[in-house]
Amino acid sequence: MPSPTIFVIDDQDSVRHALGEMLSVFGFTVETYGSADAFLQAIDQLPSGCVVADVRMPGTDGIELVRELGRRKIALPVVLISGHADVPMAVAGIKSGAEDFIEKPVDDAQLVAAINRAFARTFERQHLQKSQAAVGRNFARLTPRQVEIFDLVAEGFTSHAIAAKLNISVRTVESYRAEIMEKMQAESVAVLVRQAICLGRINP
Repeated sequence: MPSPTIFVIDDQDSVRHALGEMLSVFGFTVETYGSADAFLQAIDQLPSGCVVADVRMPGTDGIELVRELGRRKIALPVVLISGHADVPMAVAGIKSGAEDFIEKPVDDAQLVAAINRAFARTFERQHLQKSQAAVGRNFARLTPRQVEIFDLVAEGFTSHAIAAKLNISVRTVESYRAEIMEKMQAESVAVLVRQAICLGRINP
């Protein structure tokens, strides 16, 4: 598996060079850009990775870059680098969607830790989105009657209570429940309840 790419964006050659060398030592593949605008022009051809960008740059600054990635729905995590005076700006960047910010002078270990956290959070979000999509697909396969019983099970009704409510036998309810658990790939009622919350069928 290739190492993830880190895109270093800073208008100062010396900073780009220093960060690029340091991150390469840590085993990352590094691409450097002198401006956020140059990076945005190349973005469609780039592999996935993590952006390390200075807050203050001519043209599109680091915060505007975070917002632009959000507007384009590009899921690249961004770690901002800020001088002491730029901390309020960096906080605004976090509110806009940046993963983290590191104050200058940049501490190597701190930056690498921030990048690793950004990758971990991105992976978690992607995994969650995939699992939510799978739950939605499974739910779409339920019949209207199965949906009715799914909701009642998730709300905490027993098989006997469901049978009385729907005027069917307990055995029929148990049969429906088994089919629902199989279709939803839920190994327990607890999992089914979590799926119902995920689908917005019940409030947590």
